[in-house]
Amino acid sequence: MRFGLIANLKRRGAAEAIADLVSWARERGPDLVLSDDLRHTVADHSHFAPRSELPERVDVLVAMGGDGTILATARSVGSIGTPILGINLGSLGFLTQQTPKQLVTALNAIVAGEFKIEERILLKASIKGRDPLPMPYALNDVVLDHGGTTRVLDINLKINGEDVVTYVADGLIIATPTGSTAYNLAVGGPIVCPNMDAMIASPIAAFSLTTRPMILCGGDRLEISVVTPGRKAQLTLDGQVDIEVLESEMVTVGRAEFNSRFIIFPENSYYKLLRTKLHWGVSPNP
Repeated sequence: MRFGLIANLKRRGAAEAIADLVSWARERGPDLVLSDDLRHTVADHSHFAPRSELPERVDVLVAMGGDGTILATARSVGSIGTPILGINLGSLGFLTQQTPKQLVTALNAIVAGEFKIEERILLKASIKGRDPLPMPYALNDVVLDHGGTTRVLDINLKINGEDVVTYVADGLIIATPTGSTAYNLAVGGPIVCPNMDAMIASPIAAFSLTTRPMILCGGDRLEISVVTPGRKAQLTLDGQVDIEVLESEMVTVGRAEFNSRFIIFPENSYYKLLRTKLHWGVSPNP
């Protein structure tokens, strides 16, 4: 079995966690390929590869960092489908189930086959009339908003060709079930079990008492456009990829043609994560 490693070196504890993984691989024998940007961190290691090539060279991809590292890793893996093991070096780490202290135990369990693969849908975005976006996928959400301005937008949403609603709002979030606990949750959207085949449309600060988030079928085709005269907008994928959108340009969002695959362990159920990470259902201290 061959392991690959991507790590965010800006996170506290990254160097120590990387050293633990390298030591484990040397003792246990599995091949380990590190991302090129880690060369100066592990100078005596012999196997490196460009980050973009890692997913196709390894059987398991270890991603160390916060949720942003996981989001970027999922997009880079794309249709290759390499399973991802997330190691949390961040603060919340909702997408990274294991801590550095659990790293070696998790690696041994993987070698022994004592793990499960959980598949999560991704979204794919495109802009009608433009070339395909260089990185069109999102694990958490696709957001259309007003960018650097503070004025509301008129955002039209069509579902499977049917004109459904025109929001007057700061923006619109299209979230996956995985992303339901991210920006979607912050604007009052629902929490959705992450392995469901669904999407969530949640307006941001809608200027209406009757406009509420909607849970949509995973196979729906969404068409979103800004119909405010003379206004531009910003399309953002997973909070990391930004594209300017002009008035009346049509943004199409739908389920990607492949899923992301995550390594999970029985002791880390989704509902346990809700309780421990988000303190779901915990009463405030008196």
